[in-house]
Amino acid sequence: MRAVLCKAHGPAEALVVEDVESPTPGRGQVVVTVKACGVNFPDTLIIRGLYQFKPPLPFSPGSEVAGIVRTVGEGVDTVKPGDRVIAFGAFGGFAEELLTDAGAVIPMPAAMDFETAASVVMTYGTSLHALKDRGHLQPGETLLVLGAAGGIGLAAVEIGKAMGARVIAAASSDEKLAICREHGADAVINYRNDDLKGRINALTERQGVDVIVDPVGGATSEPALRGMAWNGRFLVIGFTAGDIPRIPLNLPLLKGCSIVGVFWGSFAVRHPRQNQANLRELLAWFEAGRLKSRISARYPLERAADELNAISERKVMGKAVLVV
Repeated sequence: MRAVLCKAHGPAEALVVEDVESPTPGRGQVVVTVKACGVNFPDTLIIRGLYQFKPPLPFSPGSEVAGIVRTVGEGVDTVKPGDRVIAFGAFGGFAEELLTDAGAVIPMPAAMDFETAASVVMTYGTSLHALKDRGHLQPGETLLVLGAAGGIGLAAVEIGKAMGARVIAAASSDEKLAICREHGADAVINYRNDDLKGRINALTERQGVDVIVDPVGGATSEPALRGMAWNGRFLVIGFTAGDIPRIPLNLPLLKGCSIVGVFWGSFAVRHPRQNQANLRELLAWFEAGRLKSRISARYPLERAADELNAISERKVMGKAVLVV
């Protein structure tokens, strides 16, 4: 099979596409023939050795795929060869076949296409875990989403609306904010041109926001936190801006608010049944038309580097996928 390989940590241009041996499933494992693979910001870090874990070299990046079960190992009775499935793992998705545990494979809805299915797990899974399990978002509360036109951001906008919140989307351009409105945002903030805290106060009549989704970090985090309501929840998801902010700890004290870490990958490993339940809930929302993934970039395996660079440069609005 063909696979995109990272043979040494470095830039995306160092990746190569080569023929490698097809995997054989062990007990409790499944091999999926990949039709599409989602591309996410952590993929840009893992190839440079900057992510929370470092797979042994060489490896293929990519953690979420959609495809068809090719073969199953001993003891697997949840899926069978020929089934259309969504599968995920720590890495290995930028390839024609993925080997993963059976617990990380779920059936695809009949009406869902492979590209959409490859865009569900990381962005929507992370956002639902953040808002439901970590942020405890309630109907009628106000949600602020930073980096709202990115994969995590748009997913959080849609899920926030599905959970009954008022959603304020914040992004760096009017073009991105127009997309946020298309996906359900009630109000928008251009934090490149506007004073972020001032706009939050204006949009909430100085009451502040109840929950903040922050996959960006950098210079936007502190002013957003300053616009938080009493008993609010600030959800730390990532740092696509490149800088990890240093927050004055008097702010959560004065506002009685919480700063809460969100690490979906660890949650999925530690609580697989709860994660599976969350994914089933998401797929039901997709089938009901309440969620609609925006796929703005599609590339073949041979152009994986171009897609990773587009994500690093924050040019992708919504989701990017490799089509195998």
